[in-house]
Amino acid sequence: MNPNDGYIAYIVNPKAGASSGKDMVREFKDYLSGQKYDVRTSITKSLSHAGQLAHTAVNDSGCAMVVASGGDGTIREVVHGMQGAEIPVLIIPCGTENLLANELGFDERTSTLIKAFEGGCVRPLDLGNAEGRCFTSIAGFGFDADVVKRVMDSRQGHINHMDYFWPIWRTFWGHHFPVFNVTIDDEELFEGRGLVFVGNISRYAVGLQILHRADYGDGLLDLCVFKCTSRPRLAKHSALTLLKVHAGRRDVLYRQGRTIHVSTPEAGVYSQFDGDPGPPLPVTIELIPHAVRMIVPPNARPAGIRTRLMRILG
Repeated sequence: MNPNDGYIAYIVNPKAGASSGKDMVREFKDYLSGQKYDVRTSITKSLSHAGQLAHTAVNDSGCAMVVASGGDGTIREVVHGMQGAEIPVLIIPCGTENLLANELGFDERTSTLIKAFEGGCVRPLDLGNAEGRCFTSIAGFGFDADVVKRVMDSRQGHINHMDYFWPIWRTFWGHHFPVFNVTIDDEELFEGRGLVFVGNISRYAVGLQILHRADYGDGLLDLCVFKCTSRPRLAKHSALTLLKVHAGRRDVLYRQGRTIHVSTPEAGVYSQFDGDPGPPLPVTIELIPHAVRMIVPPNARPAGIRTRLMRILG
C-alpha cells in the first residue's frame, strides 16, 4: 500500500507485553509516520473494546489497514471484529506467549514488522467459532483449561511465563481426568477420559507441536485427543509430544475437520480459548474459513525456540 490508499488504524493494548513489545509498537509507528502514512492510534480499554475498534475501522471507507498490538486475547478480538473484511491486519506481538504471532513468523524485531509491511505478503486466517466465541489458535478442554482457570483466578495485572509454573504444578497433581464425548463432522470419534485440543496452528505453548499438521489458512480445524487416565500417562504423553512422536499412537487420535463437538457428563470441566477461559461445555466449534487477511513476513515460518526463549526471558 501507499500513503494515498487511506489511513492505518493503530490499535494498542497498553497493558500487554514486556518492554521489547512496547518498543516495537513505538518504533514501527515512527517508521510508518516517517514514510508519510496517516497513523491513527486507539488505546483499548478491554478485550471487547479491541474488537469494537477493529470493527469500526474496517467499516470506515477511509481505513486501508489495521495494525494490532497485544497478546493472543487482544489479537483474537481484533480479528473477530474484522471478520469478512477485505482490509488486512498486521500484528505486533506484545503478550506472554503470542501463539499466533509465532506461527505467522514474527519475532522480537521491528525490522521483521517492516519487512512484512513492505513485502505485501497476505495470507488468509481461519477462525474457530463456538456460539459467537472465536479463537485464532487453540482451544483446550481438560488439563490445560484447568491451568488457565487457575492462572486467571490468581491474576493481578500483566502475567508472564512464571505465573504458569504453580498452576501447572498444582493441576498436574490435582487434576481429575474427565470423561469426554468428541464428535468431528458427525463422526463419533471418542468417549472416555483424556485431554482434547482443537486448533488452527501447529505449535502450542513453548513450541509444543501438539497439532503438528495444522495450517492456519487451509480451511480445516485440527483435533488431537490424548487418551489419559492418570498422571504417569500424562507425563508419557508430554514426553512423546516433546519428541514429536505422539501422533499415530493408539492412545492418541488425530483428525481434521470443520465441525467439532465436545461434551462431558461431568460438572466443573473447563475450556480455554487462546489462553483465556472459554465457554462451558457442551461446545460445538465450527470453522470460519478465510475469515480475515493477515500480513505476514515474506517466506515466513513459525518462530523457533530461540524467539520463544527470548520472549520467556523478556
